[in-house]
Amino acid sequence: MKYSNEELKLLEMIEKNAVESVAFDNDAIKTMAGDTLDYLKQKKQISINIKQSDLDFIKQRANDIGISYQNIIQALIHNYSAGKIKLQV
Repeated sequence: MKYSNEELKLLEMIEKNAVESVAFDNDAIKTMAGDTLDYLKQKKQISINIKQSDLDFIKQRANDIGISYQNIIQALIHNYSAGKIKLQV
């Protein structure tokens, strides 16, 4: 296994028993967690050009299952960015 320089430094500190404890700041952790959740919930409006036939197909599929076509597009983008689907070009 190959370690990064930072990982090697940490391992060396552990082996030399040179690790220092830091105070646990629960309030700071809660604030950071809340900020992270807020960021993950943010949405950004964009404008894209897609083929009319593709949009019509997505709208029809959305209508068939009873959700908005924007939700389908959001789900496709999210699943791609999360590595759940692969793009074939």
